[in-house]
Amino acid sequence: MWSDAAVGVMPVDLVDVYRKRASRHWLNRMLRLLSPPAPFIMNPGEPKDFPLGRWNLYIGGAGRRVDGYVNIDLFAVSGVDVATDAELLPFRGDLFQRIECDAVLEHVRDPQRVMSEMCRVLAPGGYLHIVTPFCHPFHEYPRDFRRFTIDGLELLAGPMQVVAAGWRTGPTATLLVVAIEYVKLLLPFRIWRAFAHVVCGWLLFPLRYLDLLLLRSPEARRIGNHCYIWLRKRG
Repeated sequence: MWSDAAVGVMPVDLVDVYRKRASRHWLNRMLRLLSPPAPFIMNPGEPKDFPLGRWNLYIGGAGRRVDGYVNIDLFAVSGVDVATDAELLPFRGDLFQRIECDAVLEHVRDPQRVMSEMCRVLAPGGYLHIVTPFCHPFHEYPRDFRRFTIDGLELLAGPMQVVAAGWRTGPTATLLVVAIEYVKLLLPFRIWRAFAHVVCGWLLFPLRYLDLLLLRSPEARRIGNHCYIWLRKRG
């Protein structure tokens, strides 16, 4: 998650989010247990077997552990190995054999510069995996600037070779996340919205499996939820 904020200075709301995710307090543990399943299912056809190397980079992994990767984010929180800005990566060129950039580019001020930096630190023959939202609600972590299509990601690829591209989450995911946000929008109090999120999430999540069928259609691109692209740096 990235913005023009100074490195190491995190908005209070994000501090609270990451604190609650890791908290062992009984209330936060109970809330995590009550949380509904995600309203989307990952596309089983998305490639995932591109090789890891000795050095691999994960961009935007605040609050999580990512084994086998150097985990970077704008903020020095749990799981982050290096707090830095993706627009100016503090690594030498041609270092990483694989880079993961999952739901980050919509949060950066200059995605082309971030792409240039990722290409610079990626080793020749290495792979870059990018996931971005298309039809997805506004979400600030800490800012939310844009949305992407597969064509837009291919345009950003520049000299890198496109190896694979498609949809990670499909039209049903779009429908469900928008429906949940719409219901919450109708409610005046935060506690009511939190309750509605839990109830709607549990009621609606079984519908997510429709995407196993819909993702096979080329028309899924019209209201797909998240798209992906795999790029390879030419040797």
